[in-house]
Amino acid sequence: MKNIFLPLLLAILVLLVGCQTPSAPAIIPAAQMSITLTDDLGRIISLDQSARRIVSLSPPLTEILFALGASSQVVGRDTFSDYPQEVTSLPDVGGSFGKYSEETILSLQPDLILAGEINTPELVTSLENLGLTVYYLKNPINLEGMFFALQTVGVLSGKETAADQLVGSLQARAESLQSKLANISTRPTVFYELDASDPAKPYTPGKSTFYTSLIHLAGGENFGASLDADWAQISLEQLLMADPQFILLGDSVWGVTPQSVAERAGWQSLTAIREERVLPFDDNLLVRFGPRWLDGLEALARILHPEAFQ
Repeated sequence: MKNIFLPLLLAILVLLVGCQTPSAPAIIPAAQMSITLTDDLGRIISLDQSARRIVSLSPPLTEILFALGASSQVVGRDTFSDYPQEVTSLPDVGGSFGKYSEETILSLQPDLILAGEINTPELVTSLENLGLTVYYLKNPINLEGMFFALQTVGVLSGKETAADQLVGSLQARAESLQSKLANISTRPTVFYELDASDPAKPYTPGKSTFYTSLIHLAGGENFGASLDADWAQISLEQLLMADPQFILLGDSVWGVTPQSVAERAGWQSLTAIREERVLPFDDNLLVRFGPRWLDGLEALARILHPEAFQ
């Protein structure tokens, strides 16, 4: 009789091997993956893993970190970061008059420092010379740039999923607003005041700024879009010639009121003054790019086109 045991054993082994479930590839948590990105100063920044100890030197970047759920990773903030409220309990590393405490920053042992346009390239270089890793983001000028900034901070902090979800919800709000404004018949001109330390020559944002982009999305036209400078001082003659339908006071936080504007010499003939369309506006909703931009955009639209929300 032939020996059938060995062939039978081999057949069984083949079947067993063929029925095994292939082993899944090892999944590396996002927090443990190395990161290499190019920042807005053109510098290549590398991290061994997503940042766990972050110092933010820019209020909008601080807000973004908290909005992404990375609050436990933030170990320090600049003096001007004050939103949300719990931010103020973090160590303050300075920032008034552009002065920061490098000693305090070093003591916090950050593995990443986030810097923005409020910070100078010289500061970035100084911190790098201390052996610190600094990522610089410039101010975006439109919603797409803001969404990209959210996703960039999401990658750096290991909060990519949260960033994608937040961007999706903000995009939905923007689309809903544009739907409400789809049938507007006019775009009122808006003079947005940034600083009237000299009431005869107040500052206003120019054409290549996020103010112009957001005012347009809200159904208006920025008076400053016709100016060459991004941050321009304007004369009474320029304002009288444009005769804006609305005056929004981004400097109301400093005590500027509709009444004080109406009392300025020569302003009484402006349409916005005569028709009482001079309004205070929370500038933090615009000057700090991030999720609150949608709050600011919706607030602008309600001022300029209340009929679209009835």
